[in-house]
Amino acid sequence: MAVLVTGAAGFIGFNVADRLLARGETVVGIDNVNDYYSVQLKRDRIAELERRHGTEFGFREVDFADERALGAAVEGLQFDRIVHLGAQAGVRYSLENPHAYVRANLLGHLNLLELARHRGTAHMVYASSSSVYGGNDTLPFRVEDRVDHPLSLYAATKKSDELMSETYAHLYRLPQTGLRFFTVYGPWGRPDMAMWLFTQAIFAGKPIDVFGEGNMRRDFTYIDDIVTGVVAALDNPPPDDGVEKAGGSRSPHRLYNIGNNSSEELMRMIGLIEQACGRTAEKRLLEMQPGDVRDTYADISAIQRDLGFSPTTAIDEGVPRFVAWYRDYHGL
Repeated sequence: MAVLVTGAAGFIGFNVADRLLARGETVVGIDNVNDYYSVQLKRDRIAELERRHGTEFGFREVDFADERALGAAVEGLQFDRIVHLGAQAGVRYSLENPHAYVRANLLGHLNLLELARHRGTAHMVYASSSSVYGGNDTLPFRVEDRVDHPLSLYAATKKSDELMSETYAHLYRLPQTGLRFFTVYGPWGRPDMAMWLFTQAIFAGKPIDVFGEGNMRRDFTYIDDIVTGVVAALDNPPPDDGVEKAGGSRSPHRLYNIGNNSSEELMRMIGLIEQACGRTAEKRLLEMQPGDVRDTYADISAIQRDLGFSPTTAIDEGVPRFVAWYRDYHGL
């Protein structure tokens, strides 16, 4: 049977689909290919999957927040697992277009839950975010922490997704795993993320905007490590045994942090980009943006214990890989 991957034209979805296909799975990808960032980049990712894997990868362009359109797109398709990675991403954009987040992240998540319930899906893995930790100032962030104080609507929608999933796990015994991703970067990444924006500006000879006056730390996690965690989760659905699981559920529902388990200074990351680009950036130090948090740091002990997950790529290695891909993709 196939695996249904939502957000297949997106950064993480593309890479997860590629890994699943590479190990012999059949993948059905869906994505609405919206213009939040470069549509061409999204289409290039889909084309790359088709080039690498041929007919083992099938793609449907559809908005999964549209219940009828989603039903029509997957009618007749056979799949027994779902990796739900599609969402409206970005903390700062949620200040400008809140309705997009409610539609994609709340209604869209509900539609996938309903699809999984009616199909009798064996396991649904879905994307949450480190943003749910909001104003938490206790580091590292643990899945046992309270997450009742989101600092952005994006974070609030992701916490809501976790609550909806818990309800469906309880009512319908639907096995699910929610993954709180920490600052994912790497080849085929997102143009709205800091690493891409900094690299783009440096090559263009333009100044970079450094928020939080540069006094920020992030748990930068390389895409290959993220994908390894997603696939490990997919292969290990939570048992319906009444035992308390990571995140506190006694239903078949687990929550995990996926991070590099290392909180790095933002200025150190910028220095690595400068080295890889062979140029020094002009830095404009700006105040914290609304909705942003000062530091992130993932406690990954739960996913290490349950799934044996252990990240292998430090930013000293991952940042140059991203810059090399960026050069190649843009013909620099």
